[in-house]
Amino acid sequence: MEEKKTAHQLLADSIKFVLVGTTHPGNIGASARAIKTMGLSKLFLVNPKDFPNDVAFYRAKAAKDVLEQAEIHPDLFSATKDCELIIGTSARNRKIPWPLVSPREASQEIVQALQQGVNKVAVVFGREDRGLTNEELGMCNLHVHIPTNEEYSSLNLSQAVQILSYETRLAMLEHYDLVEKPEWDVELADNEQTERLITHLDELMQEVNFYDTQNPRKLLTRVRRFFKRARIDKMEANIFRGLFSAVQKNLRK
Repeated sequence: MEEKKTAHQLLADSIKFVLVGTTHPGNIGASARAIKTMGLSKLFLVNPKDFPNDVAFYRAKAAKDVLEQAEIHPDLFSATKDCELIIGTSARNRKIPWPLVSPREASQEIVQALQQGVNKVAVVFGREDRGLTNEELGMCNLHVHIPTNEEYSSLNLSQAVQILSYETRLAMLEHYDLVEKPEWDVELADNEQTERLITHLDELMQEVNFYDTQNPRKLLTRVRRFFKRARIDKMEANIFRGLFSAVQKNLRK
């Protein structure tokens, strides 16, 4: 419970998402909604063109509290001056190479930084039409690039925010081993049960002349590979064996 609380606190308290020069208020609202669904709460707005705005609050839905607590700053330096790690989104290559990471790598960098004692991390997003300026990108430690389709790379601002916030949450939960995995309702079949099932199927295939027993080729190997890869449970094994027995019974009448 303590680890879960720590993971959620780090997401909420240590990571800020910064939107620079956002033109459309709807994108601000949708971005607030995106980060709240991932357990993040800090939204910083740098020189937004139209905020506060009713459209932003309408698009935020149940994330209106994120907008109400959002900080507005005149420039990127003001919004990130207390941050020890700044990651800026970049959609294009720069003449001077900069450390470039994927969203997944960026999220891992964030988690690692927080574990090393970093208190404030910023993930920065640029303007809808032209992104961040070279000067703004120069303030960042890393650049993150979302590998979109080259033939159609247009990504809405809130979609980019959702991708980065999702990857950050997932990396944090994985670090604390908090990713929920549903418990299987039946025990997996053990090796003996699986082998008996494979043998039973082989017997049935021979009874219906499914393959040439003198030249089976790779058939039995592929059947074995299928069941081993599937890792079926005990009930599934019993269902298959029941089916095979029923078919054999009807064949022998």
